[in-house]
Amino acid sequence: MPRPKKGARIYTRQQGGAVRHYGDFRSYGAGREALIPPGETLATTDPLIAQRLFAERVQQLEEQKRGKHLLGISRAATLGSFAAEHLVKKARSGKVTPGWLEQTQKRLEAAIGFFGTGRDLASIGVEDVQRLAHWLSEQPSARGGTISAGTQRHHLNALSNLFRRAQSEGLIRGVNPVAALMEKPTPARGEARWLEVWEAALLLESARTYRPTAAGRHMAPYAYPLLATFLLTGGRESEVYGLEVDDVSFDRRTVTFRPNRWRRLKSRTSHRTVPLWPQLEEILRPYVFGGDRPLGRLLFPSDRTTEEQMISDSRKALDTLATRAGWKAGEIRTKVFRHSYCATRLQTLDRGAPVSPWTVAREMGHGGRDLVDRVYGHLGEIRHRAEVVEYRIDQHAAEIPAERLAPLQRGF
Repeated sequence: MPRPKKGARIYTRQQGGAVRHYGDFRSYGAGREALIPPGETLATTDPLIAQRLFAERVQQLEEQKRGKHLLGISRAATLGSFAAEHLVKKARSGKVTPGWLEQTQKRLEAAIGFFGTGRDLASIGVEDVQRLAHWLSEQPSARGGTISAGTQRHHLNALSNLFRRAQSEGLIRGVNPVAALMEKPTPARGEARWLEVWEAALLLESARTYRPTAAGRHMAPYAYPLLATFLLTGGRESEVYGLEVDDVSFDRRTVTFRPNRWRRLKSRTSHRTVPLWPQLEEILRPYVFGGDRPLGRLLFPSDRTTEEQMISDSRKALDTLATRAGWKAGEIRTKVFRHSYCATRLQTLDRGAPVSPWTVAREMGHGGRDLVDRVYGHLGEIRHRAEVVEYRIDQHAAEIPAERLAPLQRGF
């Protein structure tokens, strides 16, 4: 560790009955800073920890100075200030959605909370990122456990993208410390959740027979047609939320997913047209031309604002419909419907012959059939060839457990 410059020192302050330690780094061109251990929010009360944190900060400032003069780093940047700058530039690029920005901001805020807003970017190395990864693995999730490996990976990816920008702007030299991390958290890969045809029929029946109560105000008047559109098009969540009325053609019997003012599409091949299957037409026609649909361009606008906007979250509505039909809250999410559509579509006929996986991949918005073969294609227990994709309760009543169907027939 380098010897601190003259004037750099540790000092204490009395706060809330505790003596907390701070560092004076003005001789390095910095300021007075709280000596906060990683993962905490207040200055430490432990003198030994304070000494270690002080020495580490001195080393960071020395390395920052050497990097600027010897490595040609254009300017110093702290994690907090550069994260804000990074998000602004991402927004200006027009290549990311507001939802992506919101999630990325939350993930970067977690990293800032761990490292400290004043942490110099150039001082964060692979070991630091390893400590962050370990800390993330211990953080609580909304469901009571700790956050999953997949969520941890999303956090690290957000930080890695920030470091890529810092590299491109000459703020750091050498490797991206996140990319250089050897053992990154990796989610367990199993078969994704999906619905058998009878399960999809049961869930649709739950939506059709549901009558909102005072406690069910979150249930929009279009819960049934929205659920049917997910199950009978295979659209991604934002794609279905952003459908406009004009995207549904009853004359051509098609549903078109295209970019619009509400949301972009995931990739070039996501702009596509899928069949308007007879069951979906039966559900959407009275909704579109009847009196239940809210006025506006969106097929399913949010009912929570006076200005027309996309739906932002349907989880509470899905939980209501799913628990009526025997699932647990949280089991059914929109990604399930995309997998279910693909599995059911693969069992259909195209002019008398089994449908081509390439046709299904195109309807899913993929550029090739690899994802259909590897991820989205599922082989169900009940397999039958049909001309159309449909989930009709009367066709599968014999397969549905009576205890799951009975509550729907009673109606509540």
